[in-house]
Amino acid sequence: MDDPFRLLHMPLGVPGSGRVRYGAAMQLYQLGVLSEAQLDVYRDASPHDRRDPAAMLADRRLQPVPVLPQAPADLLRALFVTAQDYLSGLVHPGQEEVRDGLRRCSPRERVPEARPHPVAERWLGPALEQAALLQPCLAAAIAAAAPHLAWISYDAYPRKAIGDSFAEGHAFAPIAGGEAPFAAGNFELGLFLIAPGVLYRDHRHLAPELYAPLTGPHGWRFAPDRPLIVKPAGEPVWNPSLQPHLTKVGRHPFLCLFAWTQDVTAIAEVIPAGDWPALEAAVIG
Repeated sequence: MDDPFRLLHMPLGVPGSGRVRYGAAMQLYQLGVLSEAQLDVYRDASPHDRRDPAAMLADRRLQPVPVLPQAPADLLRALFVTAQDYLSGLVHPGQEEVRDGLRRCSPRERVPEARPHPVAERWLGPALEQAALLQPCLAAAIAAAAPHLAWISYDAYPRKAIGDSFAEGHAFAPIAGGEAPFAAGNFELGLFLIAPGVLYRDHRHLAPELYAPLTGPHGWRFAPDRPLIVKPAGEPVWNPSLQPHLTKVGRHPFLCLFAWTQDVTAIAEVIPAGDWPALEAAVIG
């Protein structure tokens, strides 16, 4: 029953959230948790994503619906399932590799220790506001689970090669693989966040990789010194093994789901290019 409770308390203002809350209220009404009068409130509020059903319940002198406490393991499982559903529906050259990796994931008996990160604390909220325009349920699942993830920076690049802005302006949170909440073998799934305007310089790695951007537009290229290609939120980017790639973040933070489908312990390397200063100064969006 925890899922309809979670959806019932979906953040206000998220596009489509009024209808999602009403659907959850209908489930709870059928289970006998909500009265018909309480259900009417959620039906009346459903066309208005910013209308607060809690205030309407109070105006009508009706009891509020309690918030069901959720354990971190439940929130992380909800994130994984929601991410799995989203990624499994994407069309790209590596879709079967990603789907196979997702099928191999399994929850650990013990949730790993959470770890905050200043980049996530500063930029995840604004990124989720944009992500909610594309995938409101996925954005809500990320928001609920994010405090229970271990946010870290990728420190394998030499700082001089990758640049200070990227080194200080990114964070990622593993969901599956390694020591993440889900075991995955030679597969990795996670969230990747970069601050607005940052240039993630040309680089490559042995692992084939899917980026599933939830915000945009952002700039991409797939060989050093080539022009940028601007891509919108929602367009998957598949990088075969050792393909060079670069990302120039637009005016909104970059937030994506990423998946590495094999060779997940191989170290990534920076590929020098001559136009980094111009790209650092460029503005997208």
